[in-house]
Amino acid sequence: MITKKVSKKDIRKLLGTWNQECNVIVPSRVDGVVGMAAWDNQDISFLDWYRNTVIPPKSCFLPKSEVMMSFKKNENGYNLEVPTNEHWQVIFGVRPCDARANAIIDHVFAVTYDDYYYISKRRNTLLVGLSCTNPYDSCFCTSSNIDPTESEYVDLMFTDIGDDFVIEDFTGGGKALLNMSNTLKKVTKADIDKIKEVKAASVSKIKKTVDTENADRKLGSLFNDTDYWERISAKCISCGICTFLCPTCFCFDINDEMIRKQGARYRGWDSCSFRSYTRMPMENPREEKWRRVRQRVCHKFEFFPMNLGINACVGCGRCIRSCPVNWDITQVIAGLPAEAGIKSGK
Repeated sequence: MITKKVSKKDIRKLLGTWNQECNVIVPSRVDGVVGMAAWDNQDISFLDWYRNTVIPPKSCFLPKSEVMMSFKKNENGYNLEVPTNEHWQVIFGVRPCDARANAIIDHVFAVTYDDYYYISKRRNTLLVGLSCTNPYDSCFCTSSNIDPTESEYVDLMFTDIGDDFVIEDFTGGGKALLNMSNTLKKVTKADIDKIKEVKAASVSKIKKTVDTENADRKLGSLFNDTDYWERISAKCISCGICTFLCPTCFCFDINDEMIRKQGARYRGWDSCSFRSYTRMPMENPREEKWRRVRQRVCHKFEFFPMNLGINACVGCGRCIRSCPVNWDITQVIAGLPAEAGIKSGK
């Protein structure tokens, strides 16, 4: 519920208060790429330039690379050491599309399977959402039933109404964060009217749309249509950017690296776009590019809904913005045949 507001002039003080109790993570430019990184206790300029990150917040729970365990061999065998994660963190500035994406990945790593490495970071994290009032032309979150200014998957939601941010709290953890600060003010009726105006305007700014209704049924009817998938995948170069930057992709590989008698086991991002992803000693079931493109599309709009009842696409538009050959997932979904069983190109 909407209870408080904070002046933009006091955001640094608010984040500083939180930073005394836990690690505050904010949108940052690291080596020229926008992602989430530890706040330096000073810079809040991201409030002026930030629209959305390139690297999604999933990296805070599922890092690009992480040590699963280190090992050292001695005369008695191997000594193993598993890293621990007891540090609380607050991620500030999570957009509603990414908040939904985090909830989707939770199903994989914290519901379907208890992944220690993911859960140890996720359970020690509070999410502070930031309403999306300046979306990209490639954003289509409303097609996934996501409101760019609202989310049930964050602890707090901040919405820009001019000189202030209006704050909505959703969880006990969010209320605890608010209770740490003495910089907050009560909202007025004028603030409530303003936030309604801002939210309505933000939704109207999402111009890109795609009808995903029955996409799972349509994709199912096309699954064995080789000609269709070869045509759809023609210009894809299998670079993997779309999967690495997708906030709901979670594929990973595990490797051991050892020098002499000690080493470590690492987990790092992998991609179904890569030819080596499903390679086995005797065969590779996705040797052809069209099979890999089919896997990505069907995973988002057919397999995930089949298993968990929700599309694994949140309409953030990252895959569209960053694709070097302008491959557009919305064009694929929009181009699916209207009726199941109709062959492509007819």
